[in-house]
Amino acid sequence: MDSSTVLSLFKEITRIPRESGHEGPMTEYLQRFAAEHKLKCKTDQTGNVLIIKEASPGRRHIPSIALQAHQDMVCEKTGGFDFDFRKDPIPFEIEDGWMVARNTTLGADDGIGIAACLALLESDLPTGRIECLFTISEETGMDGAFALEKDFLDSKTLINLDSEDEGQLFVGCAGGTDTVATFTYENEPLAKNYKPMLLKISGGVGGHSGDDINKERINAIQQLARFLFTQLQYDYQLLTFNGGNKANAICREAEAVIAVPDDEFQDMVADFRAFGEILKAEFRNTEPDLAFQAHSIRGVKVQPMAEEFTVRFISTLLACPHGVIAMSTDIPGLVETSTNLASVKMEEGNTIKVVTSQRSSVKSALHAAAEKVEAALLLGGADVEHGGEYPGWKPNMDSHILSVSVNSYRKLFGVDPEVKAIHAGLECGLFLEKFPDLDMISFGPTLRGVHAPGERLELASLDKFVDLLTDIVTNFA
Repeated sequence: MDSSTVLSLFKEITRIPRESGHEGPMTEYLQRFAAEHKLKCKTDQTGNVLIIKEASPGRRHIPSIALQAHQDMVCEKTGGFDFDFRKDPIPFEIEDGWMVARNTTLGADDGIGIAACLALLESDLPTGRIECLFTISEETGMDGAFALEKDFLDSKTLINLDSEDEGQLFVGCAGGTDTVATFTYENEPLAKNYKPMLLKISGGVGGHSGDDINKERINAIQQLARFLFTQLQYDYQLLTFNGGNKANAICREAEAVIAVPDDEFQDMVADFRAFGEILKAEFRNTEPDLAFQAHSIRGVKVQPMAEEFTVRFISTLLACPHGVIAMSTDIPGLVETSTNLASVKMEEGNTIKVVTSQRSSVKSALHAAAEKVEAALLLGGADVEHGGEYPGWKPNMDSHILSVSVNSYRKLFGVDPEVKAIHAGLECGLFLEKFPDLDMISFGPTLRGVHAPGERLELASLDKFVDLLTDIVTNFA
């Protein structure tokens, strides 16, 4: 087992469609892999797959270890890029020591974890019994982990391969929930001598709503609402507002169609361009590629939203909490609680759905954050629901697998790894609920830009990740 084998397997995985909720081709690929290598395999009703490699001769006395990765990936692409995640292979490049997807997500989260598992399963390394667990729909609600049956897994030790910073061992994570609002509005006629125009913010970096929420990246929804709020004193009409995509991704792009009087059209264009320059200055250190469009648009068939609703809706989007709410007082530098204004989507029947997600390593603070967001949305007149809550993972500094992993890292690389908790959500919290005695750790190679186009994998870190995983599983006792 080496990094070139892992990378080769990952390249194969990039050709397999595996959008959350549509992991069928990935599930079938794993089942075929097990059959071709004559390995025991079982699949539950949800689609979770477990592949088992029995212990090597002379290693049957060693306790079983489970390795775990999730089958699905976040499917995000740049606006206007012609790509279908349900059938097209991920286009990637190898450049300056990185594997990168320019216009889509790469899917190294968590395809590289899958590839590492498969490389170990097909290797002849001397190990104890290995169980490789591949869960479904982690990115959209951890459905596979929620549905995992208590007798599906035998191991008492689990290594989660869904982390994104080489040199760091994770022993805890945040819990999370979604808060979703539905707005209903009435229409009014398009005013006489009003011209429709498109306002669009694009080119944001975006990123993971957990790992990247403290990196001062633009939320395109909120900034577009900010501009429209400043223009409420003028007589524009709001026809549409859309932005964002996934609940666990920071919104990179948002657009609205408004109608303005003919004689004010150029003033609105000038105001939006000036606003764009303001945002470029505000985000000069984090957002190098922001773009702003303001131009007339034809063929708009929807009627404007009623003025009273427009004021209420735009004000709500601007007032809705977004970003870091609290930093941990126990672990320096760790975001404790945050919220993400993720998406705004026009739907049929004069409704608009607004999706937000909250995270916290403190359960009561998670609920408080969700209630704060709910309060803002209720004041705006929306119907609000919470769902998809998953638990955090409390650190265990006396963990045996942590001790083994720290010693392996020190032996291999001559330095101690960082031992940390992460603000992102991992499935480990759910596993611990089902298997209270499970001893866990999480680590992986260095990934950047996950959950956004431009996601990339550092190849040098892949070498160290594979070496560490190999050393742990071959020397575990």
